[in-house]
Amino acid sequence: MAPQRFHEQFDHIRRSMPDVALAMGPYEDAAGHFLYEKGVVLARDGEEARVVEDAVRAHFTATAGLVPDHVRRDGPQSNRTGVTRIRIGDPTEGADAVPHALRALREAEDRQGRRLVGRNHLVHIAVNACPSDEPVPVPRTQPPNPAAAGGRYDADSAARVLVVDTGLVRDHRDYPLLAHTTGDAQPAETDADGVLRQYAGHGTFIAGILAAVAPNTDVTVRNTMSEAGAILESEFGARLFEAVDEGGWPDIISLSAGTTTEGTDGLIGLDAFMRELRGQRTLLVAAAGNNSSNAPFWPAAYAGSPEYADSVVSVGALSADGESEACFSNHGPWVRVYAPGERLTSALTGFATPVPYLYQHSTYDTCRFGFDYSCTCQFPRHTGTLSEHREKTGAKAHQVMFDGLAQWSGTSFATPVVAGLVAAQMTAHRERDPRAARDRLLASAADSTEVRGARVAVLRPPTWRPAPAVDQAVPV
Repeated sequence: MAPQRFHEQFDHIRRSMPDVALAMGPYEDAAGHFLYEKGVVLARDGEEARVVEDAVRAHFTATAGLVPDHVRRDGPQSNRTGVTRIRIGDPTEGADAVPHALRALREAEDRQGRRLVGRNHLVHIAVNACPSDEPVPVPRTQPPNPAAAGGRYDADSAARVLVVDTGLVRDHRDYPLLAHTTGDAQPAETDADGVLRQYAGHGTFIAGILAAVAPNTDVTVRNTMSEAGAILESEFGARLFEAVDEGGWPDIISLSAGTTTEGTDGLIGLDAFMRELRGQRTLLVAAAGNNSSNAPFWPAAYAGSPEYADSVVSVGALSADGESEACFSNHGPWVRVYAPGERLTSALTGFATPVPYLYQHSTYDTCRFGFDYSCTCQFPRHTGTLSEHREKTGAKAHQVMFDGLAQWSGTSFATPVVAGLVAAQMTAHRERDPRAARDRLLASAADSTEVRGARVAVLRPPTWRPAPAVDQAVPV
């Protein structure tokens, strides 16, 4: 994959989080890049945090001339998440000491027989740090895809689904499928010029897919991610707890966010939440990510762990024709099921007033992931404001108008398809256990496809249809 799109998005996130010093992590595969906070590591509270502090302090005092105060706990800690932030290095200097600290702790970790420390990763919605594409306007006359399934909403029997994402646009209830959807409002849908912000409507789009696949569902959307669709790992666990505490543990959590890491371990910042999730009956349905990589994307990759396999389903995306993996979808043995995720149609904005949007990224002449079908890497053709190509040529960024509906791609949107199918299975069969409903749904799935030489399970909603070809240029 060409790495420039990741770098474009990194710059966008960094500008929208000016108080956080971000760095780009090394990875042998350019598609597996990750972002993290400079100068900070995470450890579990108590004895492990003390071991980390002592080991790092001794290493840097001996090798780098730092004073003891340059290794310190940073701010109040949350007993609920069980995580300690440890700041490393002189904050007045620009150098990032985290890679050196991690190397210094390998010996201590070997003695303990477990990982003691990790970076403070940036968790992001699954279309942003390496976007599959950006939304495309769809006329109101075009039906959603997946289309609305049959059946009616009944508050007494509805399955409860929590969407942890960006918030709801203010006019979301003007879209009939979202009449029963509740939750947090999107804080700012447009910028000072009235232009739709990048990723505004992401949570609304997801809620629309859920309501279409499973009409008898109580969907609650929590605005957990920042304006840039990103949050630090050290804060994410606490925000997940807040989301489930507010309304109680739901049947299903639909999560279209995550991050890769340097190794194959999970996220220390989510340890406590994942342990508590395991003890509930709630099912976490999580996006596999859009790096076209086999690098584990957390928390979806917990589905590949025997400890959490029962409580997590990881979802990859199928291409627009539904016959193979989408060009952008992550893959690997930790991805449990694939569902339609390319060129789905749902609600993006309110239906009261059309709103303009400027494309952020330019499309490519060929698929940046090396696929040979007309994927969302290439079409519809447009030039974006962040593009290096635009800066060199002076090309004008393309603007479109959204009037409610949009077509969008990503494992972000395959995820609510699967969450909706599990919810529909629950209500159709009066099944109270979402994990049992998941097992029954996968056991009855007749379809599979081949992804990188392996046969994988496929779920396609009855109301989903292959997306038609798109125009090669967007209207300006």
